[in-house]
Amino acid sequence: MQPKNRLNEDETKVNANIDRVRSRGFRLRDDHITLSHGAGGKASAALTAHVFQEAFGNPEGDGALAELGSGRVAMSTDSYVVNPIFFPGGSIGDLAVNGTVNDLAMMGATRPVITASFILEEGLDIETLHTVVADMKAAADAAGVKIVAGDTKVVPKGKADKLYITTAGAGATDLTLSYQEVKPGDQVICSGPIADHGMAVMMARGDLAISAPIESDTRALNGAVDKLTGAATVHFMRDATRGGVATVLNELARGSGLGLVLDDDVIPVRDMTRAACDMLGIDPLYVANEGTFLAVVDPADTDAAVTALHDAGFEGATRIGEVAEEPAGAVVLVTGFGGTRMVDMLVGDPLPRIC
Repeated sequence: MQPKNRLNEDETKVNANIDRVRSRGFRLRDDHITLSHGAGGKASAALTAHVFQEAFGNPEGDGALAELGSGRVAMSTDSYVVNPIFFPGGSIGDLAVNGTVNDLAMMGATRPVITASFILEEGLDIETLHTVVADMKAAADAAGVKIVAGDTKVVPKGKADKLYITTAGAGATDLTLSYQEVKPGDQVICSGPIADHGMAVMMARGDLAISAPIESDTRALNGAVDKLTGAATVHFMRDATRGGVATVLNELARGSGLGLVLDDDVIPVRDMTRAACDMLGIDPLYVANEGTFLAVVDPADTDAAVTALHDAGFEGATRIGEVAEEPAGAVVLVTGFGGTRMVDMLVGDPLPRIC
């Protein structure tokens, strides 16, 4: 599929927007930290580029590969500050385990081990802590990983919000997955329905005038990744957490220098989740997920990739688009009405404290 054949009379407008996006770097305009800096979108990218990457280098994604001995090790670290700490379908405990397991899985890591660090607020109920830790153990057991070390700190009442958790992990890998491996014609696979986690947390906060029986998609992805990589040639993977699918694909487009053309009609969103997003004026493409990932596979392996994910229990897995030479460095959505629109990175933070 060639994108020039997919872009209709809206092509001039879309290309003008793309040119503006390409011309803008991620400039850090703020003098103080805002919630937007933690949302995974443009503000996060600017903060990372101008503070952390300037000091530490230019890592690709949520983890890193290191050469240790005769092999390569994938490493990742993440912190969890979700509010509330319990929500439909999960808790901060299983998020903390699944999040790090999934970051490692996106690099093809096998047999990972995890460490955990807790910041506890004075006054936290011990039974609450027991429940969170039990959720962590259950998630680790389900993923087949071990939590092998940890640390605990307590801060005065009012200096935290119940508890925060940081997890780190490492595992061996022999896969090469990166932006540079992606090629025109590659197909984009989504592992299942999007936006469930972010909307479940929003509903659980109880400060909206709507409610819906939406559950988080939090789960470990390493088993599905094993099935996928055994059945298809995979060039890139990323779990669509903060900033959602749109942010992951924009990072891919920028990192590879290629274009991504998405088919709006096939992007999987549950009816209840879409209705909640519509009522709040939020695009599901920008909502965080905790058990959904994107994979870019060789076009010859598209059907095999989708079938492998179905066999792994990801019944909603489907192809949602493809990689093309144009529009280079940008993401374009082809709507069900035959129109097109540019999908930019997330601006602001419509859903703070999601993970």
